[in-house]
Amino acid sequence: MADASTPRPVSTYRLQVRASFDLDAAAATTDYLRALGVDWAYLSPILQAAEGSDHGYDVVDPTRVDRDRGGPEGLARFVAAARQAGLGIIIDIVPNHQGVSVPADNPWWWDVLTHGRASTHAEAFDIDWEHGGGRVVLPVLGAALDEVLDDAQIHVAPPASDDDGFGTATYGDLVLPLAAGTAPQHATTDRSAVRDVLERQHWRLTSWRRDAEELNYRRFFTVTSLAGVRVELPEVFDASHVEILRWVREGLIDGLRIDHPDGLSDPGGYLDALAGAVDGARNAASKRPFPVYVEKILEPGEELPSWWATEGTTGYDALGEIDRVLVDPAGEAALTSLDGRLRGESLTWQEMTAATKRDIADTSQAAEIGRLVRCLPSAVRSALGDDRARDAFAALLAAFPVYRAYLPAGRELLADAVATASAARPDLADTLTELAELIADAESELSHRFMQTTGPVMAKGVEDRAFYRYSRLTSLTEVGGDPSQFALPVEALHRAFAARQASWPHALTALTTHDTKRSEDVRARFSVLAEMPDRWAEALGDLRAIASTGDGPLDNLLWQAVVGAWSDDAALRDRLHAYAEKAAREGAVGTTWTAPDEAFEARVHGLIDAAFGAARSIVADLVDTITPAGRSNSLAAKVLQLAGPGVPDVYQGTELWDLSLVDPDNRRAVDFGLRRTLLARLDGGWMPPIDDSGAAKLLVVSRTLRMRRDRPELFTRYAALPVVGAACAHAVAFDRGGAIVVATRLPLGLEARGGWAGTAVMLPAGRWRDEFTGREIDGGIASLGELLADLPVALLTHV
Repeated sequence: MADASTPRPVSTYRLQVRASFDLDAAAATTDYLRALGVDWAYLSPILQAAEGSDHGYDVVDPTRVDRDRGGPEGLARFVAAARQAGLGIIIDIVPNHQGVSVPADNPWWWDVLTHGRASTHAEAFDIDWEHGGGRVVLPVLGAALDEVLDDAQIHVAPPASDDDGFGTATYGDLVLPLAAGTAPQHATTDRSAVRDVLERQHWRLTSWRRDAEELNYRRFFTVTSLAGVRVELPEVFDASHVEILRWVREGLIDGLRIDHPDGLSDPGGYLDALAGAVDGARNAASKRPFPVYVEKILEPGEELPSWWATEGTTGYDALGEIDRVLVDPAGEAALTSLDGRLRGESLTWQEMTAATKRDIADTSQAAEIGRLVRCLPSAVRSALGDDRARDAFAALLAAFPVYRAYLPAGRELLADAVATASAARPDLADTLTELAELIADAESELSHRFMQTTGPVMAKGVEDRAFYRYSRLTSLTEVGGDPSQFALPVEALHRAFAARQASWPHALTALTTHDTKRSEDVRARFSVLAEMPDRWAEALGDLRAIASTGDGPLDNLLWQAVVGAWSDDAALRDRLHAYAEKAAREGAVGTTWTAPDEAFEARVHGLIDAAFGAARSIVADLVDTITPAGRSNSLAAKVLQLAGPGVPDVYQGTELWDLSLVDPDNRRAVDFGLRRTLLARLDGGWMPPIDDSGAAKLLVVSRTLRMRRDRPELFTRYAALPVVGAACAHAVAFDRGGAIVVATRLPLGLEARGGWAGTAVMLPAGRWRDEFTGREIDGGIASLGELLADLPVALLTHV
């Protein structure tokens, strides 16, 4: 198999592989990706996933390629096409958990349910056998067991044949295996007979409402159908990586992306084990790097562990920096005031997240906190009592400032959490200190499990709860972001970019991913609102007078979503209805996933309907106002990402305008035929206007990607370039070592002050050519009015 074009990727392009876009469909895009300027293709998970899975993160069999995604033959064909196009290949893998929603689809889980602790795979899953009385507790029933039995909802049956296992129990669509010797002679739903069979199984059924008290296996966040895997055990690591290492051994892949490493018992240890396994699987003579990227969410100012065997993160940190440099800090006060009026009180981001994280700790993570309590030394547990221990653990988790620590490193984070929690709950101060001392023992089970629990509390309490409640400016409520950080000065962006170039030059950078709450182009529209906060407040008042959910912050979020995603897409109305329902339930103010409120949700859907009816003219007027500036922001963000330090990742389809919202909206089909056609026109010399076609963005993406791939020597350093003159605050400029970027920021303010008159960028001497427009300009004091006459961005190289 031929080597990839470069030893490490210069850029990547993320493809969401699924049944409707399988590996053969992905193979058909490789020539287009090459023409676009992409260096490596980056595939979503392709191991065997649950039936019908559109995302692939619910792997049920890690030993084979998903048949609906093309199977091993499809992978071979994709690899051949990619190599023909000169593309490297990265594949996303999921070591933390496996899908167990359909037990028969997961051979490991089925075996555990069949044989219990005697199963070959009993150690593969993170099960607290003692808490379950030696059984796996399955909180899947819609009511208490007795009620389910009374209604004859569980059916037990002998095997269909002598070669067909030990019999099954069926509840709705759920089919479970019976242990050897426990099946009835005849199929039955008789209450007494079924109960007798159930009592003899290696699993136990209970109501889903009892998971907080009874669940006894680690899961992914709050998803009971995703069971945690113990890859820290060498035999489990080996078994779960056999297919992945085949890809390495046969030269099918060049790198990996690791999903959710923070869920693992020892993320750094896992990365070391992976590096050793990869080295063992590769040709001993190969000296090419094998880049590994981690989906690690860094809070602002937090550093990636420097001892990890990784090239860096998947890029959310860069996303936050780039977005915020395009936000006008002058709009903060007005938007904050609006937020306070809408919610009827002044509430800081820190106050909100303290409450939402505590709520998650007390409810959907209660089972995990129960396991922490069970990890306490018996004397400590007895002295504290379970209620006080639970209270203190929940307070500590809610106060933890980042996704997780990697003890013994990061003890200061634990101390910070103790101080914050003690200030809020002085009655727990002594207990918090005592627990922290036990957690600080990095070798203890308690320490590892506490570190595995901080992430779910953060993710569910912040990303999946507070992000849907804090709607001051929703471009800021994005993965890895701190919405209390409203804007970023240009100087701070330069410092962040210089730091990335110095410390993590091969880390990925992103603007849109499969996990972002909104696409880059939707967020680019939202950023315009910071330049016109009074206009937005007035329009929002008019919109709420037409349709309101009754909750001011949710109204703000939904009306922003309407304006951000507004287009002529025929499916937009249905997409917005789906988004609005998800947003309302995630925020859990007037309705929830577990207890939907029909009246409240009727108002939610009424708001969306109003956008296409009585409020349509207001929406259309707003969209007309913000779209030109939003497109300027989109182009600026794209060139800052693509030409900035790190390895830029382009999410599928976003080389044109993409007005997607949260998943599954961001996994819609991509029209690659249209993109091929527009790219061919650009290559034929067409200079596109900045219009609905999105060709202007395609121009910026293709020319920058090609330059990075074909002229890597121009991107070897980072140096800020001065912008001088009356409108200097409206531009960002830097030199990457021969390639120079200039990008517009705060375009409404720039227009209001009359444009670029008297403003220039200081360029090195010589003659420079803009790769987007072909315009040439002399070095020295270069007029931005001339340089940016056609586009709000420029990529300059020496003539």
